[in-house]
Amino acid sequence: MAHQYFEDNTMLSHQCQEWETVVNETGYRFKTDSGVFSRQRLDFGTRVLLETVIQAEFHPKKILDLGCGYGPVGTVMGTEYPEATLHMVDVSERAMELARYNVSANQVAHAKIYSSNIYQEVKAKDFDLILTNPPIRAGKEVVHTFISGAYLHLAMGGRLVLVIQKKQGAPSARKKLLEVFGNVEELERKKGYWILCAQKNES
Repeated sequence: MAHQYFEDNTMLSHQCQEWETVVNETGYRFKTDSGVFSRQRLDFGTRVLLETVIQAEFHPKKILDLGCGYGPVGTVMGTEYPEATLHMVDVSERAMELARYNVSANQVAHAKIYSSNIYQEVKAKDFDLILTNPPIRAGKEVVHTFISGAYLHLAMGGRLVLVIQKKQGAPSARKKLLEVFGNVEELERKKGYWILCAQKNES
């Protein structure tokens, strides 16, 4: 059976490569490998997510990169907000190894990178910002767990921001965000990708 990027792909053969990209006028260099999501380039959805969040100027003090992969979201956010506490989690050991390399190579010194099946090992419940490009191929139930679990791990006033394509469940995710948080805002819509944001408020 073929491996999926949201699984632990430690035993796959290696196909390492490095490439460069620019986000918000800052250059980055990333190392990737087989078995990780979008290993040949920064995928468009993640780029839109990052650019939208940076433009929104949330100024978070504590960030969770949920399902960090090889680390593009955490690396960029750690660069944009160097004073913030940064947590990055994934289920794939290979992805986390790459993420550790990439945050170091891009001089992000304060990231805490550790294994967690969604929120299972995430103990902190005071994040100002949780960012995710959820693994759509893992199924709707998993994506909705990404959403529902966020509420318990956010500080009051904290935000969950995710990217999802319309054709891959954006309307359903929007409905779930509204159900869990009581609010949802569409920050951006570009080429079929929706950037959705929900804020934890006093009930």
